[in-house]
Amino acid sequence: MIISNDKVISLSYTLKVNDEIVDNAIAERPLVFIYGRGQLLPLFEEKIKGLKVGDSFDFMVSCDEGYGQVNEMAVVELPKDIFKIDGEVPADLLEVGKTLPMRDNEGNQLNGVILDIKDEVVVMDFNHPLAGQDLHFNGKVEEVRDASAEELSHGHIHGNSSCGDGCGDGGCGEGQIEKEESGCGCGCGCN
Repeated sequence: MIISNDKVISLSYTLKVNDEIVDNAIAERPLVFIYGRGQLLPLFEEKIKGLKVGDSFDFMVSCDEGYGQVNEMAVVELPKDIFKIDGEVPADLLEVGKTLPMRDNEGNQLNGVILDIKDEVVVMDFNHPLAGQDLHFNGKVEEVRDASAEELSHGHIHGNSSCGDGCGDGGCGEGQIEKEESGCGCGCGCN
């Protein structure tokens, strides 16, 4: 079976930026996703299309084809009072370098890194952490299978046989959210 639309794909991989490993997934805890659903970078999916179990891959994704250039407009100053809970900013909430989940005016979730804390404002960077970086991927196809009707309906992987939950980062590589032991772990209420 080859990688094509609506197949569940399991990959082990290493992602390097400037020869430094920034992410990886091992064969025992692969990245698992439904191919063709837009869960990964388009060029990444294009590069692995047609591969089969056991095939290796090694390719670059330029910053323009990946997460884009750093956008200076994505660095913003936010009023410190928006971080108040019960009238006060929690002491451990605002720390330079910390990533906070936020929502924009339209309700979209964004992650912002705190760059600076001033008297009245917090300076945050909402660029993707890999913006402005060329990405080097290498890895191996561990499994290819048909997605179940339920997985296709929900748009993510179900069952206990994989770590990919389709939510968040979509896999269990280093630093990624692990799936719960039962159910799909995404909060959709399915098991």
